[in-house]
Amino acid sequence: MPSAPKWFFDTLDFFVSQIPQVEVSKIESLSPSVKRISLQGYFEKLQFSVGAFFDIRVSDTDARRYTVAEINTEKDNLKLIAHIHGNGCGSDFMDNLKIGDKITLNKPRTEQKYYDKSAEKIVFFGDETSLALACSFLPIMQEQNKPYQFILELDEENKHVPGLLGLKNSIVFPKTGLFLNPDWIKDLTIFKTEDWSDAYYVLTGNVKSVQNFRKVIKKQSNARVKHHGYWLQGKKGL
Repeated sequence: MPSAPKWFFDTLDFFVSQIPQVEVSKIESLSPSVKRISLQGYFEKLQFSVGAFFDIRVSDTDARRYTVAEINTEKDNLKLIAHIHGNGCGSDFMDNLKIGDKITLNKPRTEQKYYDKSAEKIVFFGDETSLALACSFLPIMQEQNKPYQFILELDEENKHVPGLLGLKNSIVFPKTGLFLNPDWIKDLTIFKTEDWSDAYYVLTGNVKSVQNFRKVIKKQSNARVKHHGYWLQGKKGL
């Protein structure tokens, strides 16, 4: 639900229970186009599974979806990661936030079951829009001591961001259209070793990249795949 009439969002705000007193407590610029935003509030009674998200109203007629990247043990502080690309109301909203700003949040939701506890090995693919989900995967994979690999396509200015987020075992490729080429994808090292032939793949980010990666996996292995494209060039609010 990226866009709707103002009256619709006003009605939702009136009838849907909201989390009280949520405030921006910290803003970190990890690069010119990636920000990590900390929110202080009362989240202790809420459930945050891997991939939990908020639909945040960013204008009178628009909402955008942001995945919870991290929540502390006390459940009074959580982090979102925003891609500040400058081409939309969600990006502008996040870029204009200041410490001390109040933000309206409804309860978190989880529509996609990204994490499969039966998976013994996990390969995660995505781009800047996938970083929060990658961060939500990390603690549970480390806790269960499962082999994992992050494969990310990022703009040059963001190639160091996975390191700042603690995303170990990350391979970063430039966002130059490589993952639009199935012949290039099938030559990835991960398809050249038996070690990852039975991995569980989570594919997110650019719809076209996701589609091509999934096709190659299906041809190259019997691996299970969870895929969810976040954005498509020229399509608003996907």
